[in-house]
Amino acid sequence: MGRVANQHLRRWKRTLIWGVAFLCCMCFLLFTPRISRSHKHHQFVDMRNLLGVPNTLNVITNFPFLVVGVLGFVFALQGGLFNISSKAEVWAWVLFYAGTASMAFGSAYYHLKPDNNRLLWDTLPIMVAYIALLSSLLVERIGQRTGLCCTFSLLLASFLCVAYERIYNDNRFCTMFQLILPVAIPGVAFFYSSKYTHSSYWFWSAGIYLLAKLEAVADRKLYQLNNFTISGHSLEHLCSALIPVLLSVMLTYRGLKFSRLGELKDWP
Repeated sequence: MGRVANQHLRRWKRTLIWGVAFLCCMCFLLFTPRISRSHKHHQFVDMRNLLGVPNTLNVITNFPFLVVGVLGFVFALQGGLFNISSKAEVWAWVLFYAGTASMAFGSAYYHLKPDNNRLLWDTLPIMVAYIALLSSLLVERIGQRTGLCCTFSLLLASFLCVAYERIYNDNRFCTMFQLILPVAIPGVAFFYSSKYTHSSYWFWSAGIYLLAKLEAVADRKLYQLNNFTISGHSLEHLCSALIPVLLSVMLTYRGLKFSRLGELKDWP
């Protein structure tokens, strides 16, 4: 009876959390003014032109995304190095690494000449990568059908958010979308048990994401602190590239939580 009561309490808490999150999203949309893209958004502190490349460091610091994305894409498809136990997980991780590699091209293209037209190619790959990451968690911890439905629904939603922003010059949907996914990923990792070991890597990745965003906010201050060597925005790129690296390490070393009787431990 105690175990059943705990399961009901856990489900009630999960439902409450998702309900509160939904209400917060609706309040954000209903009670906040339109967020328009201003030209200040594209004015980064480090605008140096080195070796003929505009905004050089903001461009070349995207290269780690390409390396990690391509390697991860190959390893996820081959299935020899990464410990992935279902086809749905394979496709979720393949999409994640494809999005990571695309971030290198999209962000570099945007930073060569930052403006509203090019911002689309910087935003979409990031959305796709985080959608795939959330989907892989849902497949792993809730079920394949839930994870796959989430993948297609969120991909459609991401394209609609970008289209809305482009047509109406209102960035609220894209902002909400980009805020929810990074919060939902550690939330799912915390409230739903995993069938794999090494789950702490999810929380380390969330911490690195938070650090990267703080570096972006402190773009100018960090640039001044390191004697105008590298800006906070470039540091954000390098720090963010550590996220797929950490997750690749997790996929390499994790294993299924089987007991001697062949049953899963800590699996609801």
